[in-house]
Amino acid sequence: MHHVILGAGPSGVIAAETIRKHAPLDTITLVGDEAEPPYSRMAIPYLLIGNIDERGTYLRKGASHYDALRVRQVRARATAVDSARRTVTLDDGQTLAFDKLLIATGSHPVRPPIPGMDAPGVHPCWTLEDARAIMARAKPGARVLQMGAGFIGCIIMEALKQRGVALSVVEMGDRMVPRMMGPTAGGMIKRWCEAQGVKVYTGTRVEAIEPQAGGALRVKLSGGDTVEADLVISATGVRPAIGFLKDSGITCLQGVLTDEHLQTNVPGIYAAGDCAEAYDKVSGKTIVSAIQPNAAEQARVAALNMVGQVAELKGVTQINVLDTLGMISASFGNWEGVPGGEHVELTDLNAGRHLSLQFKGDQLVGCNSVGWTEHVGVMRGLVEGQVKLGEWKDKLKADPTRLMDAYLASAQAQGHWAGAGDTRRR
Repeated sequence: MHHVILGAGPSGVIAAETIRKHAPLDTITLVGDEAEPPYSRMAIPYLLIGNIDERGTYLRKGASHYDALRVRQVRARATAVDSARRTVTLDDGQTLAFDKLLIATGSHPVRPPIPGMDAPGVHPCWTLEDARAIMARAKPGARVLQMGAGFIGCIIMEALKQRGVALSVVEMGDRMVPRMMGPTAGGMIKRWCEAQGVKVYTGTRVEAIEPQAGGALRVKLSGGDTVEADLVISATGVRPAIGFLKDSGITCLQGVLTDEHLQTNVPGIYAAGDCAEAYDKVSGKTIVSAIQPNAAEQARVAALNMVGQVAELKGVTQINVLDTLGMISASFGNWEGVPGGEHVELTDLNAGRHLSLQFKGDQLVGCNSVGWTEHVGVMRGLVEGQVKLGEWKDKLKADPTRLMDAYLASAQAQGHWAGAGDTRRR
């Protein structure tokens, strides 16, 4: 049996290891399009800060790890999949025949259509190659403009600030982290960043980037401002890297559509990680949830099914916990609310604390928090567990801070995992 895995990120590596554990005689080919050993993109900010070197980003530290597992590594990029002939075409001219295929190609950065994006000193922050280019310019005192203040953008911003640069951030949404936070929470994060010395433009677009003498860049903004920069970083979002699946017969919506076994509409072809679209029991729809815990679990489930075991994905976790220059924020589930639902908010601007709870019937279906770290585990447990709150819904509407009491009274009584409260000791 030949298993071909497209993508050498966390999903691809975990899938290869899982297959080898359960199918010691099968052939495994891992295809990745970067020169470095498989690494974690989530470690790149720590590289920018200087906490680790490049080896610290590697998913597995042993130089012989993949050879010892008899995993063949191919450096190439998939350009097409022929589902009928069970082959993958690579950009180096190779054609790989497969018995089982895992699509774990992840995401790629969105490139905004802005004049000057090809200028020297303009980079995404997605690969180790990008990180090297950024570190060469992001010296202490350097003027850096970052496009995008979403989840990934805020993580990059944290790393840049610690490098001692003069940082400006431009976000076209009306608030920071607009796909994770409501107006109140997003506004709090913006004010916090400005207090830390970051210039933040919201509701603003970059209209043009103009190279200047000496390698500098002039960035024109939609509000009429002009910002001088030594480095421009594009962090305007990502999308699943699935363009090569056109005409493959594999169903793709936002991502590669999968069932509870992570199998696509084509038997024997699976998907996992940031390129996979899986069913989320909380929202009741299929979603792409590009966080590493999902990637790992989806890879494990897909790999088990690829070797003939029956495994099901229990659901997709919709979690974002973000540390923005020391301000901790979180969102879970349907944080924007649902039609016909109810909600309650509690905000203390002076203390930097905000809590928003969204209900459907007597269940907590989503929440936002800023500065409320002691309740993060409880919020996750209530949302993901779809716990019926009963009378505790009204008690939470009267006092949202009683989340722990509601969890202890409702979740444990219904047999849900009791570990959510442990976050108080972390």
